[in-house]
Amino acid sequence: MRIRDAKAWAARWLGRADLVVLVAAGVAAAAAWAFLVAADAVTEGDFGHTDRRILLALREPGDPADPVGPRWVEEAARDVTALGGYAVLTMLVAAVAGYQLMTGRRHAAALVVASAVGGTLLSTALKDLYDRPRPDLVPHLAPVSTPSFPSGHAMLSAVVYLTLGALLARLAEGWWVRVYCAAVAVLLTLLVGASRVYLGVHYPTDVAAGWAAGLAWAVACWLVARRLQRRGAVEGDAA
Repeated sequence: MRIRDAKAWAARWLGRADLVVLVAAGVAAAAAWAFLVAADAVTEGDFGHTDRRILLALREPGDPADPVGPRWVEEAARDVTALGGYAVLTMLVAAVAGYQLMTGRRHAAALVVASAVGGTLLSTALKDLYDRPRPDLVPHLAPVSTPSFPSGHAMLSAVVYLTLGALLARLAEGWWVRVYCAAVAVLLTLLVGASRVYLGVHYPTDVAAGWAAGLAWAVACWLVARRLQRRGAVEGDAA
């Protein structure tokens, strides 16, 4: 009887659920699962050889201090990696929250700030939990002071840029404009993560795990925003 009741409840819930919400929940679950798989592999040391091969492939043969490519690529990588730093992301979130406050969206502003702060706390907690040392195979081309797994730059850029991309897409008119906003957010997230590997401060698995965790958190926050919007607790453009 209980099994039949559970099946009936699930059927009713699926019948009422929005397809977009179901897809988003699936994406969040898949991203969380991908993070756990990467974390388990790192704990067991399964990807150590692959991580090292990729790091060495990005340096000139015989000189691990010199990254492949011309000098301007190295400088560009430093500029790009700054887009995932605390200072830049804090200014972006503050600017967006300020705009929302000025336009009367107090709850939406609080939600954006909570998403960013929560992502930061989660990133710090995961770093302390796994406590993976930074790569020592090549010299670091950017300053670092925290554990390596997961990449905070990759995770927080996913949280912030994907959230802001969703907000812009929400306000945009036209399907192609919305796709453009989402594509720019994804591209920035990918570039920041790739720059961390190029600069030798993260293993590829650190970045992949950061992307997965950031995506899961961003989608979860979007689902919360959508739920609160439908209840009237958050202004219309927040979700």
